[in-house]
Amino acid sequence: MTPDTSRIIEMAWEDRTPFEAIQMLYGLSEPDVILLMRKNLKSKVFRNWRARVSGRASKHLAYRNPEISRGYCKTQYKIRANKGR
Repeated sequence: MTPDTSRIIEMAWEDRTPFEAIQMLYGLSEPDVILLMRKNLKSKVFRNWRARVSGRASKHLAYRNPEISRGYCKTQYKIRANKGR
């Protein structure tokens, strides 16, 4: 698996990363991402992912709440730094 493929899979799993962001960065449309996921994940994992993202508004810019203007949590890195405490 290439580093790009690994990153695309990671982005596809992220709740706040829309398919449009993947298309802008890697040139893959939503159906292309679905095919990539089907090819690179075990069948059970793929089915879990499809169930998770199917109908999720945050995965599509057109359905996303306009108040969400970022793709990550502002406190993400602060939380990660406190993980071991």
